[in-house]
Amino acid sequence: MDTAVTDLLLSTTRAVRRRLDLERPVEREVILDCLRLAVQAPTGGNKQAWRWLVVDDPEVRAAVAEVYARRTLAIVDRRYPHIEDAQTRRVYDGARYLATVLARVPVLIVPCVEGRPDAPGAAHPTAFYGSIFPAIWSLQLALRSRRMGSVLTTPFVDEDERLYTGALGLPDTMTPIALLPVAYTIGDEFKPADRPPVETITRWNRWTDRR
Repeated sequence: MDTAVTDLLLSTTRAVRRRLDLERPVEREVILDCLRLAVQAPTGGNKQAWRWLVVDDPEVRAAVAEVYARRTLAIVDRRYPHIEDAQTRRVYDGARYLATVLARVPVLIVPCVEGRPDAPGAAHPTAFYGSIFPAIWSLQLALRSRRMGSVLTTPFVDEDERLYTGALGLPDTMTPIALLPVAYTIGDEFKPADRPPVETITRWNRWTDRR
């Protein structure tokens, strides 16, 4: 296994918003190839309860984008004046941009879990939600390896979930987990993000032990 290639993929799979190519179509077969890799991820209890809704119809994308923009722009406008960190401000700038162009992104992928977290006998929330996120990350890595970008957004909260459910035609037995805009990227020069040295955020054996 070429660890150099693997390390590059892992360290440069970024949250892509501004550099999504809004004009280039994304082929369905490429999406299916990426999903085939995604479902190789581990899942709690081997339930494999993940389901994937891929949206490439312009009218459905527009309906989803309308709901997304209304909530996202309100949150960004409320929080933005209080942000002092430059990197975080860039993230919010990107979020505002994405909200204005979401309807033009070629593909939206909605990872779902079959069932409801509040249903009788449902798995603990850590397992219910945690079982699909490894597959979502694998999907994003597979997209990146094919010169596509994505960003993980989690808009399905409170009353908004019902609005999305209606726009997407989801049954009551399905729980939408996230929304990933997907497109080929404009350019391919992505670099690792600024992160603190892992030595400063890692402890060994017991919390009081640093060595």
